[in-house]
Amino acid sequence: MISQKARYAFHALVALARTDSLMVGEIAAQERIPRKFLEQILLELKRHGIVQSRRGKFGGYGLLMPANRITFGQVLRILDGPIAPLPCLSKIAYRRCADCQTEENCEIRRVFAKVAESAREVLDRTTIEDAISNNGAAGTAVVKGLRGADAGVH
Repeated sequence: MISQKARYAFHALVALARTDSLMVGEIAAQERIPRKFLEQILLELKRHGIVQSRRGKFGGYGLLMPANRITFGQVLRILDGPIAPLPCLSKIAYRRCADCQTEENCEIRRVFAKVAESAREVLDRTTIEDAISNNGAAGTAVVKGLRGADAGVH
């Protein structure tokens, strides 16, 4: 499950992708996000080079990276951390599970490794632009491709 912070970030990024620049208050009102919380989210995204802020009469926030280069996986990792259902499956915050005898023989790890890889595949291929155009068809195509690849394995 993703955090509310990440959900708000995705809403804000989609709103910014549809226009050149928006004030924090405009995004907050349009997307129904608490303003103070949104300010924190946008500052974090700014620190990671996703958005930029401009001062002045025509100021506000805008995307620093093109919407077709901002992936859901990238944003999720910035705001929520590793994309892994088990700590032993994390690529950036690996930690051995407390009850684990051996990872190689862990049935639970094998199942969740497939889940994690499928999730990463979709999240790392789906961009903010994909979410706007064709209602996220790129992510849907990836999911359908994964389902097709696993169709013969039960």
